[in-house]
Amino acid sequence: MRVAARILPAGSALGLLARRVSNVKQPATTSTAAPLPDEQATRLLMQLLAIPGPSGGERKVVEFLRQQLGKAGVSSSELKTDDAQRRSALGGEVGNLVLRLPGTVRGPRRMLSAHLDTVPICVGTKPVKRGQRIEAADPQAGLGGDDRAGVAVLLSTALSILRNKLPHPPLTFLWTVQEEAGLHGARNVRLSALGKPQLAFNWDGNLANRLTIGATGGYRMQIQIRGIASHAGGHPEKGVSAIVIASLATADLVEHGWHGLIEKGRQRGTSNIGVIAGGVATNVVSDLVNIKAEARSHDPAFRKRIVREIERAYRRAVKKVRSSDRRRGEVDIQGHLDYESFLLSKDDPSVLAAAAAVEAAGSDVDFAIANGGLDANWLTAHGIPTVTLGCGQNEIHTAAEWLDLEEFHRARRIALHLATTTSNAK
Repeated sequence: MRVAARILPAGSALGLLARRVSNVKQPATTSTAAPLPDEQATRLLMQLLAIPGPSGGERKVVEFLRQQLGKAGVSSSELKTDDAQRRSALGGEVGNLVLRLPGTVRGPRRMLSAHLDTVPICVGTKPVKRGQRIEAADPQAGLGGDDRAGVAVLLSTALSILRNKLPHPPLTFLWTVQEEAGLHGARNVRLSALGKPQLAFNWDGNLANRLTIGATGGYRMQIQIRGIASHAGGHPEKGVSAIVIASLATADLVEHGWHGLIEKGRQRGTSNIGVIAGGVATNVVSDLVNIKAEARSHDPAFRKRIVREIERAYRRAVKKVRSSDRRRGEVDIQGHLDYESFLLSKDDPSVLAAAAAVEAAGSDVDFAIANGGLDANWLTAHGIPTVTLGCGQNEIHTAAEWLDLEEFHRARRIALHLATTTSNAK
């Protein structure tokens, strides 16, 4: 997950890309289902945190989930993996894991989701419990609560229902792969495997009462600058430095306000030149630089403008650098949409249901919009409006990461409420 949340006041107007599901009403009855005991859920979480599973390498996590769910009576026909990894640019060991349960009571199908993979700093971590916190034993390692905490929320919910034979509407549990590497699992999910859910909830974040109902869109760019090599001591004037071109372009973006936080009137966005690689030796004028960059904005039109400004800056820079015989370098720019922005209205059925579950857990609802990508971006784009809730994550993607167990257990209670509360829908 890559999220920086902006909290919205309860009365904010949220109209952009408002989503509604027909014939679905706010839940009418309150669930009294008891979740898995905290001690058991914490033990499952600790086991999940210890399993290595980077993006594209989630097979061991899937095997653990299959084992736990199989012990609870889940059949192979109810638990399957799709082929998302075959359609992912990353490849990978395994696809998304999907558990579909037929309802024991009438109601719209509900989907609960979380992602299986962690960032590399978390691979091989050894979690330790200190009071109401879980941390990595190694101070140089990450924990992986992003998103093993979400994985554990779903597993705990499914086990509570299965072991106690709790009444529930039709349910889909979706554990996605490759979220951290570009949302590939959610992007390539086999929709036919999900059972057409009408309500959807994703666990990936900090506070259990925080409902992330929108997120920015991201565009990724690969920029290649080709200069002209020459001996830096003998004939530097005969060369065209690709590094100089890259430097001029980046300085241009900074000078004109198109790098970092971008504010143009009422329009907002961000851009970043994140990776630069080039050069072979100090005595050679560099003839090749490869750059990776990104642009983000909640406004698709403004994001496209940011991309255009980045492209223009590099093309202007190419024209500014010439060799003694007046030759220039070249620039090639490629890019693709990583994920589109979305924003659900507060009267979207999934938002209403999530808010009711948070309130039933005794908490006030906080609404947020994320400045990073979530699986919910692609799920919503697929026609499944999805609300993201927190599950205790803190300081993610760093060696300082820790998990708040109180928030984790609160998230479990909210999830079980959402999975077992019936609706007025006919």
